[in-house]
Formats: sequence, C-alpha cells, structure tokens
Amino acid sequence: MSKQVAVILSGCGVQDGSEIYETTLTLLRLDQLGIGYHCFAPNVPQQEVVDHCRGEAVDGESRNVLVEAARLARGDIAPLETLDAEDYDAVILPGGFGAAKTLSNFAAAGSDMEVLEMLAEVIGEFHAERKPIGLMCIAPALSPKLLGPGVAVTVGHDPGVAGAISAMGGLHRSCGVEDIVVDFENRVVSTPGYMLATRISEAATGIFKLVDRIDEMMDL
Repeated sequence: MSKQVAVILSGCGVQDGSEIYETTLTLLRLDQLGIGYHCFAPNVPQQEVVDHCRGEAVDGESRNVLVEAARLARGDIAPLETLDAEDYDAVILPGGFGAAKTLSNFAAAGSDMEVLEMLAEVIGEFHAERKPIGLMCIAPALSPKLLGPGVAVTVGHDPGVAGAISAMGGLHRSCGVEDIVVDFENRVVSTPGYMLATRISEAATGIFKLVDRIDEMMDL
C-alpha cells in the first residue's frame, strides 16, 4: 500500500465523539481502494460524556478521547501529537459531535470557537504541503479556523452552521447527502454525512465519493 492516509478521531459515538458509521465507512473505502491508513486521536479528556440511550450528558463521568477512539480503531491508534504530516499523503476527519466538543468548542461557542491547538498544527502542516484534506458531517465547520478564510466546504443545508462558517470567513456550499464539495485550490473535500443522512446507505454514497476524490487528488 503505497498511499497512506491519517484518520483523526474524536472519541466513539455520535453525540460526544466520532460518528461510528462515518468512521467505519471511511476505513472501509480506504481498504477497498488499497490505501493504507492509521488512526489518531488526542490524548485528552472528553469535554462531555453522553448517554447515547437517553441522549443526555452524564454528570460526573469522565472518559479519555484516545481510549474511546481506540474502540473504533480496534486498538490500532496513536496519540494525535505523534502524527507527522510528512508520513502521510492525506488526512480525513470523520464527523460526530466530538469534533464540535473536543476537537473544538464549536458546539458551545459557534463562530467564536477555538480549535484544539495540536489539531490546528497538524492540519496546518497537511495544508502547507498541499496534501488533500477530507472533512465530513460537522467537521467542515472547523475549516475557517484550521485552514484560514476562503475555503469552500459543506455541511449540507443547515443554515445555522452555514452562517457560522461564513461568519468565520469560510465559504459554505449547499450539498446533498450523496454528494461532495471540492475546493480544488485548497485541496479540501467535504460531504454532509449524518448532517443529512437518514440511512447508512445515504451516508455511504457521499463518504465513498469523498474518499475516491481524496484518492485521485493524492495522484496530482
């Protein structure tokens, strides 16, 4: 496997970590294409732990993002601070509210958000080296803080998130669940994922297109 992709996770579970289906579909498509990958996650506490049965935050419970994300990666994962862009040809961030609660504070701060410093540093390295960057679901909302102004991304049709992206200097493009938005100049590909998907097959179509386009861009 000559191509190698870094996949950055934010825990395990849609409401407080990485979206499980989005992550699994990403890894599946990479494997189907014969692309090597490795997962990374920050070794920090989750900002919130959510009971996914009740959909409510659990008071007094603490979980580690790296430990939780290891569930998705079957234990084959490394701390985000060890990720070196020189070792990989592209990077992909699945969605899930861990992106908006741990990788950033977008869920609480909106357009006034800040992103995790170690994430900003490593994504900045990929961007500076013009290596493709894939963002899905809510993760594209982080793009203005990670990549600077003027990068075109999509979260689907959500007016609130789209407005926040615009307020931070980003460019939001409306997009259907089964499609992607490509910023060729900045080499960024995004898809709505479960911002719009009602079935795993809907999410799969857009995510597979994203991974396929990342694969093509790695050859350019």
